[in-house]
Amino acid sequence: QVQLVESGGGLVQAGGSLRLSCAASGIPFSNYVMGWFRQAPGKEREFVAGISWSGSSTDYADTVKDRSTISRDNAKNTVYLQMNSLKSEDTAVYYCAARRSSLRSGRPYDYWGQGTQVTVSS
Repeated sequence: QVQLVESGGGLVQAGGSLRLSCAASGIPFSNYVMGWFRQAPGKEREFVAGISWSGSSTDYADTVKDRSTISRDNAKNTVYLQMNSLKSEDTAVYYCAARRSSLRSGRPYDYWGQGTQVTVSS
């Protein structure tokens, strides 16, 4: 059974930082590209960041790329998203996701977590 469990969300003031974590089980983690997505109220889910199997390649949405860092620890089966200089528009439920195909394949993600709420107060 595949499980992706996010943690680290919460309430933070604008300008602050958060580090989200996603622990994976039930998959050969180092063989999976990992991604972070978010969905704000009334909006569609959007891509935030992605990281290759080894962690050597990353992708970011333009809205976060100068303020965020995605990383992974394959020994711990965990992917992280460090977000700095948070803005009210970063408020959303953040989801991690996993897929076998390469980082820039454009393929849909196979597995999703339940999400963690991030609320940025202005």
